[in-house]
Amino acid sequence: MGTSATSAFALPGDELFFSHVHLHGGPAPVRQYLPELIDLIWRREIDPGKVFDLTLPLEQAAEGYQAMDERRAIKTLLTF
Repeated sequence: MGTSATSAFALPGDELFFSHVHLHGGPAPVRQYLPELIDLIWRREIDPGKVFDLTLPLEQAAEGYQAMDERRAIKTLLTF
């Protein structure tokens, strides 16, 4: 009973285009971080059941990405 990404919400393409907003996406380089993460799990330093370790409002999305880039967070949950 899952929802496909295309039916979850609509993006106003013309508004994005004319506002010069860029939307990028792609696969995450998961394999690059697996050895370190598996080691942290093995040493019980992180709980693999808790995927999101930082929760921020949508307006602070840039801070969430910065926290992940600086390894202050593994995954950021953005809330409305």
